[in-house]
Amino acid sequence: MIDSTTLWIVIIGLGLGSFGLRFVFTGIIGDRDMPPWILRHLRYTAVAVLPGLVAPAVMWPAATGGETDPARMAAAFVTLGLGYFTKNVILSITGGAATLYGLLYLLG
Repeated sequence: MIDSTTLWIVIIGLGLGSFGLRFVFTGIIGDRDMPPWILRHLRYTAVAVLPGLVAPAVMWPAATGGETDPARMAAAFVTLGLGYFTKNVILSITGGAATLYGLLYLLG
């Protein structure tokens, strides 16, 4: 177990760091025009968040005890392929979910 004091120091430190990162964009430069190069990079933030959240669930799913399985890998590839070729996020997520649930039903 972690010491209670250490735990609270970490929680408060992470809270202050998170607040600081948000405050930089909303409090300090929120009312100013940003340079085009920053805006170009910020466009890709949302695109990077979803794979970062989903990748651990595909590679080390808790449902299988951390072992990869064909249903989740196939669903990830279908989602990636649909997203690449159609450029449609909703279709990609729906197709990946249908593949996952379909293969989980078929494979048991």
